[in-house]
Amino acid sequence: MSSVVPNIILNNKLSIPQLGLGVWQANDGSEVEAAILSAITAGYRLIDTATAYGNEGGVGRAIKASGVPREELFITTKLRNDSQGYDKTLAAFDESMKLLDLEYLDMYLIHWPQPSKGLYLETWKAMEELHKQGRVKTLGVCNFQISHLQNLMEHATVQPAVNQVELHPYFPQTELRKFANDHNIAIESWSPIGGSGGAGGRSTHDSPLLDQPILLSIGQQYGKTPAQVVLRWHIQNGLIVIPKSVHEDRIKQNIDVFDFELTTDDMNSINGLETGKRGGPDPDTFFSN
Repeated sequence: MSSVVPNIILNNKLSIPQLGLGVWQANDGSEVEAAILSAITAGYRLIDTATAYGNEGGVGRAIKASGVPREELFITTKLRNDSQGYDKTLAAFDESMKLLDLEYLDMYLIHWPQPSKGLYLETWKAMEELHKQGRVKTLGVCNFQISHLQNLMEHATVQPAVNQVELHPYFPQTELRKFANDHNIAIESWSPIGGSGGAGGRSTHDSPLLDQPILLSIGQQYGKTPAQVVLRWHIQNGLIVIPKSVHEDRIKQNIDVFDFELTTDDMNSINGLETGKRGGPDPDTFFSN
């Protein structure tokens, strides 16, 4: 198994591993800790959590238990929706850092724009202050549409380096990806293999995407699973990808995607799966604590 994950250089000149572990739905405690330790052993160095996931404490404990030097890891968390606003953002960041037991964070993200609240610009100013203090190396957003990004960039001093969004062959976000590329913003894919797409709850089933005959056929050519084929599609599209799993075997499989390459025909066949339908909420209207 190849576990050498390439890096992507962000617009702030820092690098981020192109593949990491997402821990949405991983229970705090032994479940998330075991998942992260399995991932780090397999070669993962990017760990993505969020305050809303309720497992920052477990993530922090696993980081310490791993024995891997802190500077070799790239740790991301996200601001909870009900903590938007300048002062609340600063307080929420302090709480996350206590739970993670870290002195600095590699990347801090606004979890959802919630445009009806009208607070993400104020929130961003607080994040810029954290960046100025050196407590966060990279600032970014999640689930921002083009209009949200345009508004943010018009007012920001520090430009967003990453936009983490729902993205998979059913919903490839072509227009958003072009805009991000034109403005040197890296795109990070959540629910990269289709997932259940929800903003909350706990899924108990695989994505129907993985039953697509074309993915099964391509996988057979390379001795790979449909999930590995889809993850390779993300990699070859220049995306950062954070598949979630708490199962050691799948964690190992998900990083084993750097020893084969999809052909142009393969990529085009996967592109043909597009439905244009989200699995998760619409960022223009989603509102949640």
